[in-house]
Amino acid sequence: MTAAESSSDRQSSSEVRVLLADDHALLRESFRALLEVSPGYTAVGEAGTGAEAVRLARQHLPDVVLMDVRMPEMDGIEAARRICADPATAPVRVLILTTFDLDEYVYAALQAGASGFLVKDATAADLLAGIRVVAAGEGLLAPGITRRLIATFARQARPVAGAQPRLESLTEREREVLTLVAGGLSNTEIAQHLHVTLGTVKTHIGRVLSKLGARDRAQLVIAAYESGLVTPGLR
Repeated sequence: MTAAESSSDRQSSSEVRVLLADDHALLRESFRALLEVSPGYTAVGEAGTGAEAVRLARQHLPDVVLMDVRMPEMDGIEAARRICADPATAPVRVLILTTFDLDEYVYAALQAGASGFLVKDATAADLLAGIRVVAAGEGLLAPGITRRLIATFARQARPVAGAQPRLESLTEREREVLTLVAGGLSNTEIAQHLHVTLGTVKTHIGRVLSKLGARDRAQLVIAAYESGLVTPGLR
């Protein structure tokens, strides 16, 4: 099955196909059991190492890889980077699992192309909702988490050479919208701040995603920090 065929199948079905990647078999079994009893979800495979996660992602082309960070052979960040960079697995989204909500690897995971993160002690409802959000192409970065977490880890990074010119294609209003996204505002909050409709905000965000070649909202936040458009620590 090609990536294009898989993408078409996803569009015609509401079932979310999930690959479970964690070196703890008991945890994988728990996640699989949850998916099996939850309508609209199915586990297509289990990986105990990062290398195996990459291989199974290519084999099954899941909608979402639920990826642990610390795994043998290859960690979850490198596995996410390979999956997100490979054209064969371009439709696959990676949702990182972390032990703590301020895990030191979160920023690196987002840079690698992951679409978001969840803590391992999240409720079953939050886990299922997070998987579906990421499968739909959205970044799993709640506004409050964006403000606190991304600003914290962005302090470790400096503007990336060549990143600023990427923003030259944006209009003044699109740069303003990007700044607000990076500041953790929701679409509704952005609409209220700019005194425009919610539909207009979605249109602007769609154009920014396209112009910057970003996969989702999480990647927009990274682009804003890497370009220096947003200064870490500002609220």
